[in-house]
Amino acid sequence: MVTLKGKHIYLRALEPEDLDFIHTIENDESFWKISSTQTPYSKFLIKQYLDNAHKDIYEVKQLRLVISNYNDEALGMIDIFEFDFKNNRAGIGILIKETKDRKHGFASEALNLLTDYCFNHLYLHQLYCNIFEENEASITLFTNQGFKKVGLKEDWNLVDGIYKNEYLFQLINTDVL
Repeated sequence: MVTLKGKHIYLRALEPEDLDFIHTIENDESFWKISSTQTPYSKFLIKQYLDNAHKDIYEVKQLRLVISNYNDEALGMIDIFEFDFKNNRAGIGILIKETKDRKHGFASEALNLLTDYCFNHLYLHQLYCNIFEENEASITLFTNQGFKKVGLKEDWNLVDGIYKNEYLFQLINTDVL
């Protein structure tokens, strides 16, 4: 895989040692609303996922990478999902686990690295993301990376008994057919 290194962070493939890190994130209910998770995940299921993480993006239609600092501490994850090679597009999701690690530019650097990878190595034409209307930090992050708000999905997600709106953001790569 292409080395995805930035100034302060790098993106790396999942490793078996990430089991506890991923288990903690997947079972943190505060993240469930942004991931559409409904139930906890067992370590057994996450281990099976990690055992299959080596599969090609063209086969499994997704890629999850760990955002790490240069002390080799896992800070978060960034995902390519719904990879559609026929239409040359994919969704992107990003999460920085700890509040103390947010607002340091790690997410911005990771998004920039992944966008570059998607456009220059996977030759995608477009990337998109879905962001809750009230998630100002993510709106700012994706807007600063050139993503455009192209739509509003009203009452899209039911969260804690309340329907929430969700924006659709899109970034078109005009350098690729």
